[in-house]
Amino acid sequence: MAQSDAASKIDPDSQGPEETEPSRDHPDRSEGAAFSKTRRALAGLGRALTRLGRALGEEVPVAARRAGEKSRAAALAALDRLRRPSSGNGESSALAERLPRHWFRARRGAATEDRPATPKRPAGRRAILLRSAAAAAVASFVLLAVVFAWALRDVPWNEIAKGSLKPVVVLETADGKPLVSQGPFQGSYAARADFPPHLVEAVLAREDRRFYEHSGIDLRGIARAVYTNLGAGEVVQGGSTITQQLIKILYLERDRTWKRKIQEAVIAFWLERKLGKDEILTRYLNNIYLGAGATGVPAAARIYFDKEVQALSIGESAMLAAIIRAPSQLNPLTNPEGARQQAELVLDAMVKGDRITQEEAKVARADFGKLQPTSPAVRSGSWFADWIMQDARELAGPYRGTIKVRTTMVPRLQAIAEKVVADALRREGGKAGVSQAALVAMTPQGAVVAMVGGRDYTKSTFNRAFSAMRQPGSAFKLFVYYAALKRGLTPFDPVEDAPIEINGWSPENFGGGYSGVVSIAEAFARSLNAATVALAMEVGIDEVIASARELGIDAKLADTPSLALGSSEVNLLDLTGAYASVRAGRAPIEPWGIESLHAEGQPQAFRVGPSREATTDISQYRSDLVSLLRLVVERGTGREADIGMLAAGKTGTSQNHRDAWFVGFTEPLIVGVWVGNDDETPMKDVTGGKLPARIWKNFMTAALAEGTPQEPGAQVAGSAPACNFRACARAYRSFRPDDCTFQPYYGPRRLCEK
Repeated sequence: MAQSDAASKIDPDSQGPEETEPSRDHPDRSEGAAFSKTRRALAGLGRALTRLGRALGEEVPVAARRAGEKSRAAALAALDRLRRPSSGNGESSALAERLPRHWFRARRGAATEDRPATPKRPAGRRAILLRSAAAAAVASFVLLAVVFAWALRDVPWNEIAKGSLKPVVVLETADGKPLVSQGPFQGSYAARADFPPHLVEAVLAREDRRFYEHSGIDLRGIARAVYTNLGAGEVVQGGSTITQQLIKILYLERDRTWKRKIQEAVIAFWLERKLGKDEILTRYLNNIYLGAGATGVPAAARIYFDKEVQALSIGESAMLAAIIRAPSQLNPLTNPEGARQQAELVLDAMVKGDRITQEEAKVARADFGKLQPTSPAVRSGSWFADWIMQDARELAGPYRGTIKVRTTMVPRLQAIAEKVVADALRREGGKAGVSQAALVAMTPQGAVVAMVGGRDYTKSTFNRAFSAMRQPGSAFKLFVYYAALKRGLTPFDPVEDAPIEINGWSPENFGGGYSGVVSIAEAFARSLNAATVALAMEVGIDEVIASARELGIDAKLADTPSLALGSSEVNLLDLTGAYASVRAGRAPIEPWGIESLHAEGQPQAFRVGPSREATTDISQYRSDLVSLLRLVVERGTGREADIGMLAAGKTGTSQNHRDAWFVGFTEPLIVGVWVGNDDETPMKDVTGGKLPARIWKNFMTAALAEGTPQEPGAQVAGSAPACNFRACARAYRSFRPDDCTFQPYYGPRRLCEK
């Protein structure tokens, strides 16, 4: 009984050390420990099944449920064995009697659960709902995958990874300075290290304060923007990151569509991992539009402050960062006060974000009083830049990144050309009925050093020096007399200046009257029309056309007697090139404007030069032709062009004074001038020997005042190998533009030196 009383005091829930090991002397204590473990196992199993059921919407997967039921059945069977009386001393039965009654109620409930039961209707409904929900989830996933595949199918992943889709062509003047033309301009790509730290800090403070913290999309920034916009009742703040802005600038359409939004989000995450923060920021700074035609911070630094990006001050950097959001409205050239006010806000943001000190901001604000954004000194030659850019882009086709194209334009001569044309039209244009003028200046080799295509580029970008086709009048007579010299005639041979009729057409001399028999030299110097037509008919119109072609005229020429007097239209550039052929003594001299090309990453530049070489030697006729042209200036119709030194040229006036020309040369320069009206209305008795000759003289006088102009390309001629891209491509199928080489039949690749 003592043992039985002791056993009756055992707490089945006790976890003392006496229950951890079964006792051989006390079987009841061993069985109590087993029971306690079984109870704890069942309790743990119940809790696990409960958590799993909650996680799965109160539904346990079949396998898990069956496993749980099997474990419970085994445990309850153990309870039954404890419940049955033992054949021994009956102690097991006594122990079972002391078990809590609810365990046996649970046993009876489990026995009931073990019996087959008819499925209840609510369980079937849950199964149907579960299957429907699963099907809806699968359908949603498939639909989402289809939408993403549709939205992302045309994303240029490879191009985005490589960088800019197009090469950036940077034009330079003959002396290596940036040719910053009016209109679109993008400077050289700058490396991350080229941007001063305060510029980067200014841009981040203005556009993306958490740029180095987010992963392409700033959810915190979006939430902040939504809150701010709701409070203001309008859109006053955006949530786009710099990564997203870069994607919009370079790679995606600007339309606000769901497709574009999906693309933007996916590309933003991908780009962050593909390129990294510094590369994204570098591309952004090189491609953001900043007004006044400037794309990229390097271009804006040149446009607004005429300096390299590395030289920007804190104040200048703050101003550039300030105008990113509204470059048209905050253009410092047109709205300096608005740009300055926004720059103040950028400085405040930089101070608040501990990007600069209060003292640095104070100094920058003081500099604002002296900060006067101005156009760069080299902002001329817009017609020249337009003329040469298409050719430059074609040459830059194989390359990516920055392509520096050294042109033949000489800034000093270009400025002189623009000034003399503007002054002449302002001084004489009104009374003479002249609204437009054009001027082209080139070297004897055909390198164009200056080009003016009209009165004012900001009002009309049409290039009258290159694109306008007009009647040259008597300036075309050069080709008639060249054809006569080739036929064996000399300047001293006679020609009759008398009335002549050809198929009902009778040419007349300017001012009327005829001079009878005169020398060829006199007929040319006085620009006698009847004598010239008679000479053309003698040598043949077809020979006149052939002579024009030989000297470089490519325009359509009509096979009629009036061609001798310049009835077929040509442009000023080609006509000036033909006179350059006479000056050089070889033909044709092709006007050209690209001296060399240097691609980023290439060790050296390559010469480009004219598109075709002068292959015809006309030196045997040069002396006579120059003599004829000198007579025009010294004693003929071009006396207004006399500059007191060697000068040769020819006047030209079309019918009813619609066009007036003077084309001529000195030792270092060949210059052509045209004046007229775009609508071809007649001028007021303007001839080639008047206003055009005076413009020519004024330009030549100023151009030669500082001595002979330096030949374009002199700085790079010794370092860059000769390589005519066009000629080499025509000559060799294996020509490779990126290094200007070709593959000969034997041996390694060789540099093309045509």
